[in-house]
Amino acid sequence: MKLLLDTHIWLWAELEPNRLSGTLTRNLQSRANERVLSPVSVWEVCLLHSKGRLRLPAGILPWVRQALRGYTEAPFTHEIAAESVLMTGLHADPADRFLAATAKVLDLTLVTADAKLLQLPGVRTMGNE
Repeated sequence: MKLLLDTHIWLWAELEPNRLSGTLTRNLQSRANERVLSPVSVWEVCLLHSKGRLRLPAGILPWVRQALRGYTEAPFTHEIAAESVLMTGLHADPADRFLAATAKVLDLTLVTADAKLLQLPGVRTMGNE
């Protein structure tokens, strides 16, 4: 299974793994699953850091380089950009829209703890249960 991590799940996996359920941890560690990250998550983490809402142990660029190891990069395409606007049932957060559209267009499973994203029609999801 190809698992697209929502930004907060990626942060929890890297910085606060105790926030992840045992089932989700096993899924993320399983060699049968591919862990995928969108460049949008890196953008979101950099924004949080620049606003002082996220402190990282090694500074932003060294941390991001280290934290990307073991992940496949999801492309950000024109189709994903368009789908992010066309999808219904989403809140206005552009990062969530891009992540949901990425999962839909690339047929990935979106891993999230966001209740709204977990109920999104047309997108396969996995919660932190």
